[in-house]
Amino acid sequence: MRGVRPHALFFVPVVLSLLPFACSIDGDDYFQTKNPTYLPLVTNLIYSRLSNISAVLSNDINQNLQFCIKNLKTDWNGAFDFAHNLDFLTNCVKKTKGDLTLRLCTAAEIKFYFGNLFVKGGDTASYVKPNKNCNLTTWVPGCEPGWGCFADSNQRFDLKNGTYMPSRTQNCQPCCEGFFCPRGLACMIPCPLGSYCPLAKLNTSTGVCDPYNYQIPPGQPNHTCGAADSWADVASSSEVFCTSGSYCPSTVTKVTCSSGHYCRTGTTAQLPCFKLTTCNPNTSNQNIRGYGVMLFVAMFLVLLIIRNCSDQVLSTRERRQAKSREAAARHARETAQARERWQAAKNIAKKGGWQQQLSRTFSRAKSKRQEQRSFFGLGRSVKVDSQLPPAPKESEKSSTDSKAKKKEPSNLTKMLHSLEDNPKSNEGFNLNIGDKNIKKQAPRGKQLHTQSQIFKYAYGQIEKEKAQQNKNMTFSGIISMATDNDIRTRPVIEISFKDLTLTLRGKHKHLLRCVTGKLMPGRVSAVMGPSGAGKTTFLSALTGKAVGCHVTGSILVNGKNDSIQCYKKIIGFVPQDDIVHGNLTVEENLRFSARCRLSADLAKADKVLVIERVIESLGLQAVRDSLVGTVEKRGISGGQRKRVNVGLEMVMEPSLLILDEPTTGLDSSSSQLLLRALRREALEGVNIAMVLHQPSYTLFKMFDDLILLAKGGLTAYLGPVKKVEEYFAGMGINVPERVNPPDHLIDILEGIVQPPGMTREQLPIRWMLHNGYPIPADMLDLADGLSTGNTNTSTSSDPEVQQSFAGELWQDVKFNVEVKRDMIQQDYSKSKDLSNRRTPGIGRQFRYYLGRVCKQRLREGELLAVDLMILLLAGACLGTLAKVNDETFGSLGYTYTVIAMSLLCKITALRSFSLDKLEYRRESSAGISSLAYFLSKDTVDHFNTIIKPVVYLSMFYFFNNPRSTFQDNYIVLLCLVYCVTGMAYILAIFLAPSLAQLWAVLLPVVLTLIANQDKDSAIVKYFGNFCYTKWALEAFLIANAERYSGVWLITRCDSLLESGYNLHDWNLCLIILVVNGIVARIVAYFLLITFKK
Repeated sequence: MRGVRPHALFFVPVVLSLLPFACSIDGDDYFQTKNPTYLPLVTNLIYSRLSNISAVLSNDINQNLQFCIKNLKTDWNGAFDFAHNLDFLTNCVKKTKGDLTLRLCTAAEIKFYFGNLFVKGGDTASYVKPNKNCNLTTWVPGCEPGWGCFADSNQRFDLKNGTYMPSRTQNCQPCCEGFFCPRGLACMIPCPLGSYCPLAKLNTSTGVCDPYNYQIPPGQPNHTCGAADSWADVASSSEVFCTSGSYCPSTVTKVTCSSGHYCRTGTTAQLPCFKLTTCNPNTSNQNIRGYGVMLFVAMFLVLLIIRNCSDQVLSTRERRQAKSREAAARHARETAQARERWQAAKNIAKKGGWQQQLSRTFSRAKSKRQEQRSFFGLGRSVKVDSQLPPAPKESEKSSTDSKAKKKEPSNLTKMLHSLEDNPKSNEGFNLNIGDKNIKKQAPRGKQLHTQSQIFKYAYGQIEKEKAQQNKNMTFSGIISMATDNDIRTRPVIEISFKDLTLTLRGKHKHLLRCVTGKLMPGRVSAVMGPSGAGKTTFLSALTGKAVGCHVTGSILVNGKNDSIQCYKKIIGFVPQDDIVHGNLTVEENLRFSARCRLSADLAKADKVLVIERVIESLGLQAVRDSLVGTVEKRGISGGQRKRVNVGLEMVMEPSLLILDEPTTGLDSSSSQLLLRALRREALEGVNIAMVLHQPSYTLFKMFDDLILLAKGGLTAYLGPVKKVEEYFAGMGINVPERVNPPDHLIDILEGIVQPPGMTREQLPIRWMLHNGYPIPADMLDLADGLSTGNTNTSTSSDPEVQQSFAGELWQDVKFNVEVKRDMIQQDYSKSKDLSNRRTPGIGRQFRYYLGRVCKQRLREGELLAVDLMILLLAGACLGTLAKVNDETFGSLGYTYTVIAMSLLCKITALRSFSLDKLEYRRESSAGISSLAYFLSKDTVDHFNTIIKPVVYLSMFYFFNNPRSTFQDNYIVLLCLVYCVTGMAYILAIFLAPSLAQLWAVLLPVVLTLIANQDKDSAIVKYFGNFCYTKWALEAFLIANAERYSGVWLITRCDSLLESGYNLHDWNLCLIILVVNGIVARIVAYFLLITFKK
């Protein structure tokens, strides 16, 4: 038994709507009287009783055909609203010999036809099943295709009867035009709007009835061709559909499309073509590729401008800011110079002769004017100091006057004149040393608003600090500085550690062992030793960054057993690698770090002052506006990049600064410049410790303390640098002449140089004995050797226990799991904040991140232009190749669209989190908000989410020209891009860049294949619901299928049923895509803060 499709029930009320409520006598009046006046009355009477027949089976339609009927009334009228033209019904009344009503199919016959039209699997049947009128026993002439018979008169006839099929054996005639008579049913059904159902004509050469391709019964020469014989999907009954290039205002009329219009298959009216398009007569579709070409050219020009000019916006802004900054620095220098001269004049005035000194020091031009007045008798004479140069001659005077008129006085000259005119003026002087009145009148940082005022304030303070450093200050000046309320003090951090030992979990290997000592505030400590001595491990242990290790001993912060993480906001850690944003300038890198890590209560002007002070101290003024640079794009030098790496921690004004090999790769002068900057930090009470490799002697002497580690993480020396040579000399280890002390000591610890009277393994024992520290039990043999004077004592060790391969593998797996567990615990651990610094909240950090990401994207305008250009080409190619197929509603083109947009947008979104993983991990470990970082990236990517569908559709829509609107396609693409962008975040964060790109390519293809598999399999259907591609493709097809009505109803229902789609699920598809995007972002954020690889 072949399966029945439920959507066939829809056509029961369709046909019943055309059946009259009236008795057969209503249609018989015209046949009996042949009175023309009865014809319109009979026709209108029949049609008036048809108008409300849809209510009979509306419940059944809504229950069984809801998936393909969105609005019953609208779809009904779109297919069977013949009120505007009833000519086909009138003509049929004329030709019918008797009552027309008796020729029409009843509800039961209509159900029977549409219930047998399709078999399961989508194959169209050529005839219906045998019934009481047409079977193996009975086969009346009306059972042939295109023919129908009257219902027998000896039975009760009711068109609305859905259970009883009347017998039809009387007066068999050809089917009327505008109707179709299915083979094996012997009754008539009206053709829907958009179809063309004329009477067939016999083709004598082929013996078939054109255009319906059915044959007349053999051996019956009087049996002529009738009308149409079926109405099904377009693949099975394309001859019924109004052909492309023509339109059918009624089911019996076909008109060729006129020039300037186009007519698609199955349309009832011609549609006007757009301007600038060519539409000749008999055009099936307008060619709007010209619009696509114009849009392509316009978009290409826009992208070309973006590629070449995106960075110019920032460059112009930076130049304007640089001019303001240079003017402020010049103003500060001139102010400082004028203040020094004014102070010198005041000091001279106290000693006498102040008039001459003032005149000689500040106003040489005024002295000249006074001399000229004396010479020309224009004023009283003034005694000229003999040390002044002689007055110029007459000719020199005139030339000097003309030059003075042409050259305007400088700012410094104006300032000096204002001082002469008003000695009590405070104009421009906000940096006087010891002048309390001017300090009180100077503006504070919070009172400054404009960029110029902020820079003047910052450079003024820097010039003040320079003056304090370069002059021998008086006792009153020192007291004034000590009592200055503007000087901010940093909290002090002192770290003491005792018997600090780090052991690898599961492997019982010591990375650090029995280290005892203290790091003091205001001192610069150097951690040195041979490779593998645990220098970086030691600093990581102090800052709480060591994972996968078992830590024993004690670490006290300011004498308290507090976690070092409690002071995370005031601790700076400079990694060995130069982890700096290469697509930002030097100043932008430093400014971002200062904004996010300095106190939120600190005024903007004071933050600028901190940044400018760091730039000045690190010698980065010349490259402050230069990009740091990446591998692809050259930037500043390696030494400058290293200093920027250190400056990122200096601008947050730390109390504890840890540096991992900051001088590696620097020359001697750059290293000294860096260390001088760090020593200035130490003068403010900062506790500084750094790892070094063989510094020069000059650099070595600039340190206060030295921590010398031996192999195995043991301490060989910990104390002042000044006493290190004295300590080793007491053991008989003297530094040879012209040999750098740290180089000689490291060579001894490395084993290159043999120490006299002992082995290098005994040096840590010497240190323990020297300080009275306990010696580990496994090292007592080394201590015994020292006590007996035996220098050849060898170290004894426990015999290693051999493990099987499986045992070693299990230990490695266990170790990796414990390391991952420690990392996760460290990420999620919460500690009390004891730093007394309130950094900006998530909202302000989000704003800072947003500004930074926008700058980075503007500088990457070339990449954006390339991405959009690829989308343009993809849209043009796919729109041209994937022609719209009315049978499948363009599913092929939309499948290509889903795959292409998913792939291209994922590849682009990978760059959001793949390229700066190291920078993020450094910032997050410093306490900067991960949520602000994630939201800022996602917010900026919303620009791509909005603009990329427009770019793609601007090509695809105009080259493919589907029936759905541009707006519907854009909304679906918008949700699709939002979804795949979130999925790309997961790949970028969790996987390495190469693997992330591979998965970004595979996922769209694989998921699309799963979503398009046969829906008969419950398993495939279940997994298909989890594929975002299924919902995107369904949304596209629903939007397009909704535009097909009239004669396309059966095709629409068949296609939706085959695909398993529902016409009412368009909003659901969009919601699922958006929800998938949101869930993907939540998962990506969880991975971001959990798996910091």
